Formats: sequence, C-alpha cells, structure tokens
Amino acid sequence: MNTLKVAMIQMNIDKYISKNIDTTNNFIKKVAKENVDIAILPEMFCCPYETSNFPLYSQQENSPCYLSISNMAKKNKIYIVAGSMPERDENGNIFNTSYVFDRNGNQIAKHRKMHLFDIQIEGGQHFKESDKLSAGNNVTVFNTEFCKIGLAICYDIRFPELSRLMVDNGAKIIIIPAAFNMSTGPSHWEILFKSRALDNQVYTIGVSSARNYDAPYISYGNSIIVSPWGEIIERMDENEGYRVCTLDLDYVDKIRKELPLLKHRRKDIYKLT
Repeated sequence: MNTLKVAMIQMNIDKYISKNIDTTNNFIKKVAKENVDIAILPEMFCCPYETSNFPLYSQQENSPCYLSISNMAKKNKIYIVAGSMPERDENGNIFNTSYVFDRNGNQIAKHRKMHLFDIQIEGGQHFKESDKLSAGNNVTVFNTEFCKIGLAICYDIRFPELSRLMVDNGAKIIIIPAAFNMSTGPSHWEILFKSRALDNQVYTIGVSSARNYDAPYISYGNSIIVSPWGEIIERMDENEGYRVCTLDLDYVDKIRKELPLLKHRRKDIYKLT
C-alpha cells in the first residue's frame, strides 16, 4: 500500500514573528514524533492576516523565517509546506508565497498566490489583497517519493481551472494553506474542498490558522482533508492544535479507474492550457 502521513497544523498567529516561529517549531517537533511525512502550516503563519501587515512583515527568500523552516525540515527529517508568508522580490513587489522544503531542508517548490482576495460582502467581510500584493503566475506541482502534489493558496481554490491544471500535471493531492473568514468559511469552506476533490479525484487538504476573535481578521479554522470520493476524513474545530492523517494513495487510482471522469473529458471540444 502506498501511503502518506500528513499533519495539519492549525496555529494561533501572534504579532511577533519570533513567537510564530517558536510555535511552529514546537508543533513540528510534536508531529515528527508521530512519524509524519509532511507537515502543513496555515496561510500567513508568520504574521497577522491584514493587508497593512504584508509590507511590514515581508522578507526576501532566504530570510531568517525562511531559513528557520528549512532547518526544521532538515532537523526533523520531514517535508514542510510552509503555509505562506509575505515575500518581497528584488524589485520591491510583495507576494503571498508558500515554500515547500524536503527532508533535507531544500526548497523543492514555491507558489505565489495567483488569485488575490479582493471582496466586499455587504454586512460582512471587506478585504483587498491587491492593495499591497502582486499576483503569481505559475501552476505549482512538486514531486515526492509518494506522488506528485499540487499547491495553491486560499482564494486559489475557488478557480477550478487551476486545480485541474495541477491534476493534468500529475497531482494526486492538492494542498491549500488558507485563512477563510467568518463570512465565507461557514458557507463555502467545506463545499469547495469537496468540489475540488470530486472534480479531480484527488485528496484536498485545507490548513487554516486557528480562530481568534480579538484579531481584526477572524479566521474560520476547521482545517480539513477530503478524499477523492468527496468524503471528509479529517476536520478540526476552530481551536489551535494539529491533526495527523494517513492517506491511501492507491485509493486515488482506484477511484479514477472505477469512475474515469478524467478520461471522459471531451478534449476535442475544450481544453486547458
């Protein structure tokens, strides 16, 4: 059986990067003791999720925060999907960026959030990432000894073409570090992860920060794993913690064989590029 053991880490986010690094390190050490293969952090795990914070907390690649996560992966011999952090490039552009490190601490993937979260819900959430962030342009799939894994960030999950492109590039799992809020989370979180899992016959994994009612942006929490059959196999509540789950990757092949919807696409009529 081809299996992969994952840990969802649902953190409380502090205003101090050093505190968030310490929290991350403590969780990584805990899940490593459970022989986890890959640990996943939430979106903006290193700073409070506010547009005004992104320039203040932004760091270039190989920053102290980046190196800390790389060292955790190497020391604990596990893959780490480093949620996301504000990345500043050499031209001063700021991206919402997720890095992936292998068991030796090497960066093996990097995803810049492609779809920026600009919403105005009457009586609910207002947010405009594009005030401070630039959008990424690349579909991200990375290799492991288990399978290929797709990576996107939060709002990216709402665009089914992106998930399909990751699957066309071989992904059997799609990981989404995220921070849905109390307007969109209760209505859309579960159905989106179920829909993308069913659309593409993959495991979908959404990892959120924990809920903090004192924060300006209140995260929904409820980190989740959905199977290729659309079943919720793990779901957390709103509180800080972690959850470990073993994924049967042979089950992806079984579902795709029994219900071969990916083969039944009419590529003579429509296609993605």
